[in-house]
Amino acid sequence: MEPILSKPEIADLLKAIRDGKVSLDLDENKHTQFLACTPANLFQLTRPDNKQFRIPNFDIILDTFCRSYASSLSNQLQRSLSITRTELESYEFQKFMAGKTNPGAIGILDMNPLKYGAMIILDPVLSFSVLEIMLGASSELQALHLDRRLTALELTILKSIISDACNDLNKAFSQLLEMHSVLIKLENNARLVSIVEPEAEVIVGTFLIKIGDHSGKIHLIFPFATLEPLRDSLKELLSIATIAKSSWQSVLEDEVRDVPATITALSGNITLSINQILNLQKGDILDLDYDPNTPLKVLVEDKVKFFAIPGTHNGKKAISLTGVYS
Repeated sequence: MEPILSKPEIADLLKAIRDGKVSLDLDENKHTQFLACTPANLFQLTRPDNKQFRIPNFDIILDTFCRSYASSLSNQLQRSLSITRTELESYEFQKFMAGKTNPGAIGILDMNPLKYGAMIILDPVLSFSVLEIMLGASSELQALHLDRRLTALELTILKSIISDACNDLNKAFSQLLEMHSVLIKLENNARLVSIVEPEAEVIVGTFLIKIGDHSGKIHLIFPFATLEPLRDSLKELLSIATIAKSSWQSVLEDEVRDVPATITALSGNITLSINQILNLQKGDILDLDYDPNTPLKVLVEDKVKFFAIPGTHNGKKAISLTGVYS
């Protein structure tokens, strides 16, 4: 709490003000600095120094990938884990890769139908931790911090982990386009991989993965030229028109198509009383209201949908559709 002035102190302060010993005017320099400002629109605040804002809503795609990949990786490793997006920044490709002297596993991805590919990097700590888990190590062991490159055999073991990431990238981008990303190359040396010119701009999404006491990072590197064709689609990602065409609608439409329905070929109807039905015996003949020369009515869940003629096919009774009921 701020100290409260006593009555004598208040009196001394007022006297000093009256005598001109304490000025009530602001310092001129400070006053000038305060006024040297520019108006800001709080609804349009951006970071103009950060180029990744030229790709709007891309963080939504990465967060969707995050959730999907967490599920896939958890199923494959049979361990509970969490994946969190920690960064989304823009870099020059050469400057970003310069700090990856021992990058762990580097995967080059083809992102058909997009013109340019992408890159995924598992840092060394995560790479060796995942290898231990896949080879059956106990969850109580501490993570390895080996100062060496991954071997060819170790890269082969990690291939399935990165292939799963490709599948989850396809799912994340499905609300924009049907993408078929695949792993085309796996390396352990940053100098042997390149997806764009050294000075080209790339958008880098960084994810923190925690598997029990183990943790590590994954980097997804997208050339700006890869994402540029999707900029307008990403900009409209949260619009009402796009939401109306969301993947939920497609999912429901696909599920409805798989709902089973009963189809009945009706040759005729007959109406009997309860007493007549109770008196029916073996050998009784029931006359149907049916002309053999006319098509059968085909019902889908008790609703007439088609017309057909009866016959046989491959030694079995069958019907051949002749028309659609309107």
